[in-house]
Amino acid sequence: MNKVQKIRARAPLRLGLAGGGTDLSPFCDEFGGAVLNVTIDRYAFASFLPRNDGRVVFEADDIGISEVFEPGAPLHSELILHRGVYERMIRDFNGGERLPLTIKTTVDAPAGSGLGSSSALVIALIDGLRSILGAPLGDYGLAHLAYEVERVDLGLSGGRQDQYAAAFGGINFIEFLRDERVIVNPLRVSDAIVNELESSLVICFSGRSRQSAAIIDQQTSGLRSADATTMTAMHKLKSDAADMKRALLIGDIDAMAGILNESWKAKKATAQGVSTSVLDSMFDLAMSEGALAGKVSGAGGGGFMFFLVHPENRYRLIQSLNSAGGQASTVKLTHRGSETWRF
Repeated sequence: MNKVQKIRARAPLRLGLAGGGTDLSPFCDEFGGAVLNVTIDRYAFASFLPRNDGRVVFEADDIGISEVFEPGAPLHSELILHRGVYERMIRDFNGGERLPLTIKTTVDAPAGSGLGSSSALVIALIDGLRSILGAPLGDYGLAHLAYEVERVDLGLSGGRQDQYAAAFGGINFIEFLRDERVIVNPLRVSDAIVNELESSLVICFSGRSRQSAAIIDQQTSGLRSADATTMTAMHKLKSDAADMKRALLIGDIDAMAGILNESWKAKKATAQGVSTSVLDSMFDLAMSEGALAGKVSGAGGGGFMFFLVHPENRYRLIQSLNSAGGQASTVKLTHRGSETWRF
């Protein structure tokens, strides 16, 4: 193990432009899933501070939780992501011997944002401990381990795209295949198209976080029972991801908007509760104020929506959404995945 120094890590959040939901089992196991996503200038941060008293301390400053565990005491933590990552990394890469640390975290979006914040936090936590412990994990290994911690170790419902987006960063077309095989295809998009897409994006927090588990469990149930409505919607979402990729590569924002609106309709057909009266009102307002298209980010039920708008109309859209009680802003794309550094 490397000598413990102060380590920081950050992993980016993401917007799912198309295909979200097709990364769920059993759909991707049988038919293969495809997602187009981009990482944005919002992050999950983690700091790792060595201790000399044998204690393990978890602190999540953004939600006001601090926990101190004495040497040898069970890690009965309310911060289940911190505990899950710490226990898995110590077990797999430190022979089960505890490492006295203070682990402090913050995330640039509230829990339930739909921006992949939980998985980005898991990636940042693993990446920091990977650096400390000298764990031999590449980006694929980092993302797969994060998936295992969340979905297997902790039993949290969800898909696979968030972990890979946070680990790799950038603009990616990601394929989810049988036997948990994943292929991350970075897209080479010209600077002009990236600039146009950035200038056409508006994100808006609905004011309500959501628990995605119920929606995801309903989608999974529909997939397992081969519910016709759910299956049709999922296949539509998958084809939309391929169509969105082609439109993005040639910089056709209007075509992207058309696909996005069709995807939003398909997304709502996968489960009840994907949309709400608040989200529907936000969408209707945005469309009346010049938006070309919009969709909830993530599983739905709350969190963030994002919209495509011609750049000359973006300011008006943001002002209108904020005046109606939303929290709208611009967003920039990022091109790096999880990063660690020592200080």
